[in-house]
Amino acid sequence: MRLFKSIFTESSNGVKTITMDRPEKRNALTPELIEELVIALHEAETCDCGVVILTGAGQAFCSGLDVEHLVTCACCPPEVNRRDSERMAHVLRTLYEFPKPVIAAVNGPAIAGGMCLATIPDFTLATPESKFGYNEVRVGYVPAIEASFLLRQVGEKRTRELLLTGRLLKAQEALQLGLVTQIVAGPELMLSAHALAQGLLLNSPQSMQCIKSLLAKHAARRLDEEIEDAIAANAHQRSTEDFMEGIQAFKEHRRANWPSRHARV
Repeated sequence: MRLFKSIFTESSNGVKTITMDRPEKRNALTPELIEELVIALHEAETCDCGVVILTGAGQAFCSGLDVEHLVTCACCPPEVNRRDSERMAHVLRTLYEFPKPVIAAVNGPAIAGGMCLATIPDFTLATPESKFGYNEVRVGYVPAIEASFLLRQVGEKRTRELLLTGRLLKAQEALQLGLVTQIVAGPELMLSAHALAQGLLLNSPQSMQCIKSLLAKHAARRLDEEIEDAIAANAHQRSTEDFMEGIQAFKEHRRANWPSRHARV
């Protein structure tokens, strides 16, 4: 079994569980964690498992990009920030186009990129305490890559509302919007995820793969263009004064004083 630093995997009864394992950081995303997720997904694609469960260790599912990493991004040259954005796009696209059924077992907050990891899978089971949201505007960032997937899930009007306000959704509202499949009590979350997985294993693997491939192909051409634009937008935003101020304000637990608000038009 491959040894990872930021995730761990286990296989049982035809199901492979991938757990993001940075509980002390609320499973915040780093380049290492993202790359390990991609490796684990590729391994799951070729192993004899029939279903994948994605979850987080501790009290959170995933809090989005690690703030310490974002601080370093503000000082990086454009090409480095572009590669970093490409890395995030790659893991989300890998998850979206994954040939086997994927269940997200959301055990706590799923924020920013973490929300995308939680809602892209075929099924999203969440605890009543789980919260979801794209809060990037509050730190001067843009959820550009995530927007392409959210548009397909809830439509343009709701996407605008969620991304522009940066507000958090409770699990019940996420369920009503179709972003969550089922709300499950915390102690029963993994049991319910595995029960769902065992039901899926009774289906034809070839049929399920065909369905997923067909749906992915429908979106592929649009996604190719949208994600390329999104990568460029993400990389550019990291060089702006608003981004630098937003990250600094977040670290200092204060309200941001946005430079763009005082710029001359």
